[in-house]
Amino acid sequence: MKRLEPAAIVREFWARMQARDWKGLGALLAEDLVVEWPASAERIVGRADFVSVNAEYPEGWSIHVIRIVADGGDGDGDGDGDGETVVSEVEVPHDTMGVHRVVSLWTVRDGRITGGREYWTELGSDPSPEWRAAFVRPL
Repeated sequence: MKRLEPAAIVREFWARMQARDWKGLGALLAEDLVVEWPASAERIVGRADFVSVNAEYPEGWSIHVIRIVADGGDGDGDGDGDGETVVSEVEVPHDTMGVHRVVSLWTVRDGRITGGREYWTELGSDPSPEWRAAFVRPL
């Protein structure tokens, strides 16, 4: 069986998340996976806890992948994580909780996601300061 490229692994990660295929999702993750959520100051350690926190999230959501970008890392040990970095931007509308976006920086090594840092935000939750009004346009 051919091993997926890192960007394909991350694309499949989001597809399995949308399908609520928790067993399949777990198969893409290293057992010692570590994912950080800096905005809420949380760290999830281990595949089982990561799958569980997502499986327990209240229903009513869907996943829309906006983009996936792979760095084409060379794994040369120069401080870039010794794995390939894949960045994904995803929109997650929820029936009752509004629309969230997440930018995720994944590390993929040996065909599995070994780590990540995700920046979740609710659209429009960070108000634009008045002083910028002359320079910006609303989305």
